[in-house]
This record gives sequence, C-alpha cells and structure tokens, in this order.
Amino acid sequence: MAQGMRFACQPGCTQCCRQQGFVYLTEQDLIRAAEFLRMRAADFERRYVYRTRRLLRLRTPRAGRCHFLNEDGCSIHPAKPTQCRAFPFWPELVDSRREWNKTGSYCPGIGKGPLIQIEAARAEAAEMRAGYPGLYNG
Repeated sequence: MAQGMRFACQPGCTQCCRQQGFVYLTEQDLIRAAEFLRMRAADFERRYVYRTRRLLRLRTPRAGRCHFLNEDGCSIHPAKPTQCRAFPFWPELVDSRREWNKTGSYCPGIGKGPLIQIEAARAEAAEMRAGYPGLYNG
C-alpha cells in the first residue's frame, strides 16, 4: 500500500452493512441521524443507541442486522455514521495490506475504481481515529 489502493463502491452493494460487528457513533452522528429521522436526539438514543462510558454504538437487533438496512440499502444514507461513510478506509484496513485484502473477499469495490493515494486513505482513517477515541486510543 505504499502508493495507494483502489476502491469504488459498487452500485446496490450492501455487503459492508451485512458483516458481523458494531456500528459506532460519534455524538455528531447521533444528532445528524436523529435530525434526519425527525426525532429528538434523546429519543433516537433511547431507541437505537447503546452508550458506554467511552463509546456509542447502534444497538444490534435480534436479527443481527442494522436497524437502518433495508432492501434498498441504508435508509439513513444521507446521515449515516462516520464509520459507515469512511468504509473501507478504516485505520485497521489502511494500515494492513493483509486486512485490506481480507476485506476484499466480501467487498466487491476493493481493487476497483481509481487509485486512492495513500495520504487520502490515511486522512479518512484519521477521521475515524478522531471520531472514535474510545475505540482507537485505548
């Protein structure tokens, strides 16, 4: 990854949304999603968010998929969390060719599209680190 990596989100693909794991939120993500849904932030949090001392994350429904994923894709796409917007330029993927390639096993956009300069990918990863200090900074 010394030079960069290729990525282009593929139309209609929701494979990143279907993987096991948590979707973390920043305080601003919570507010933006609540406003998009025309809800008060407190109501959105009560219904959809699990808060710990250091992190916010979307609650995982019993079905195991995101509350906001439907047959047409993300129902809050214009207000989706930073983690979702930044995919696949997460720190753990940008910093490891092995993890990037492993993610390519389910993400059809990895390896396609324009070459993304490594500095641009690292800037996206830095946004993740800054947005989720409880996740990336111990």
